[in-house]
Amino acid sequence: MILAILSALAAEQQGIFEQLEQPRRVQHAGRSFGLGLWHGQPVVLALSRIGKVAAATTATALIEKFGASRIVFTGVAGGVGEGVQVGDVVVAADFLQHDMNAAPLFPPFEVPLYGQARFACDENLTTTLLIAAHASGISTGGRFGLNPLPPRIHHGLVASGDRFVSAATEVQALQAALRAHGHEALAVEMEGAAVAQVCHDYGVPFAAMRSISDRADDTAHTDFAAFVRTVASRYAQAVLAGLVQRL
Repeated sequence: MILAILSALAAEQQGIFEQLEQPRRVQHAGRSFGLGLWHGQPVVLALSRIGKVAAATTATALIEKFGASRIVFTGVAGGVGEGVQVGDVVVAADFLQHDMNAAPLFPPFEVPLYGQARFACDENLTTTLLIAAHASGISTGGRFGLNPLPPRIHHGLVASGDRFVSAATEVQALQAALRAHGHEALAVEMEGAAVAQVCHDYGVPFAAMRSISDRADDTAHTDFAAFVRTVASRYAQAVLAGLVQRL
């Protein structure tokens, strides 16, 4: 079984390709894929790029071209749930598209012709990811003035959309709209719901973790690139190594 590791940005996978045994690069669909063995498991690394369409294209290529039998997404997100703070980790239970609205033909947030708004992550793969996250020993190391203690690990709904949420008023409006239809999101990002839908279509197990880089509001972290490089990428490498060793 081949595990695909997907991220939006190259820095989010920093260091993983260098740890692969028998590494090689393959070009396909305008993208570069890294293949090899990691902790004895066959893996393929890929960048989803940014946004739902790009992410769906990459996920489809991973399944169709490389035979990925499991996909895990790692990256960063804005925290919007109560108690979700910068430096924490959200392991997704399910995803929805916060900018999907085909009303009045379909209920708000529902994906047309699917009869559902939320796409669940695979229970077994997600449980293993949660175990790996709790056992990883990750911390911010006090960088950026953040808590040096191990981060809180949250588990719940993640909302995806093709816009960067970065204002308190936008977060409040988004959360109010979601709550009005029974959805309580912990984090927002731009790719996961698309990958979840592709994996649903193909019957491929999917799991995802997101490191919280900001609160998706006017206090958003000012050095995003440094956070990804020095915190999020280390989280990803430690947690995913634990995941792979448990598969």
